[in-house]
Amino acid sequence: MILSKETAQKTAELLLQINAIKLQPQNPFTWASGWRSPIYCDNRITLSYPAIRNFLREHIASQIEDIYGKPDVIAGVATGAIGIGALVADYLNLPFCYIRPEAKKHGRQNKIEGYVEANQNVVVVEDLISTGKSSLLAVEALREANINVKGMIAIFSYGFEVAENNFKKANVMLNTLSNYESLLQQAEKSNYISAEEVKLLSQWREDPENWNPKIKTNVEKA
Repeated sequence: MILSKETAQKTAELLLQINAIKLQPQNPFTWASGWRSPIYCDNRITLSYPAIRNFLREHIASQIEDIYGKPDVIAGVATGAIGIGALVADYLNLPFCYIRPEAKKHGRQNKIEGYVEANQNVVVVEDLISTGKSSLLAVEALREANINVKGMIAIFSYGFEVAENNFKKANVMLNTLSNYESLLQQAEKSNYISAEEVKLLSQWREDPENWNPKIKTNVEKA
């Protein structure tokens, strides 16, 4: 869920402004899963823009304190959320660690990088939520180390039903700065996309696996 409509709209505006999010309903991207998608999101781009990364850092930090109070540690999900997670931890003057998708094959074979103790309270920072699978693997790694995961804060979520179900099953609270609905509202408001394209983009979110990227128009015969 998002806590502030104003923050959600502003976040969407900034992500569109620097092409961290691209919308191409007429020329879809192909995801690794094979899905054809009218949207591509790479929030790591925000790190290259000081004003925008500071906006994200401060609003994520504010959400963390408002929802959970101050945790013991901030954890980032590798690799996309390492940068923003470290910035948030620095802003809150807290320790930082990050979680690999799998343990290293050499050395100490760590899955959790950084120092965190059992029973400490941790909030996980993520850059993007799609199905939630990789994000929840990070939570699982922390829990296996007997670390108390208070919840997760992400920059953006596609809002897939499967993600919502996955987080519920894992008993993990998820909050985001912005989401797909806020993005479409902001994109239409700024004339980035047309009203007809909004309909097409909404159809994709409802059934991304079987989405047909053809705009359907209703033409009445005289």
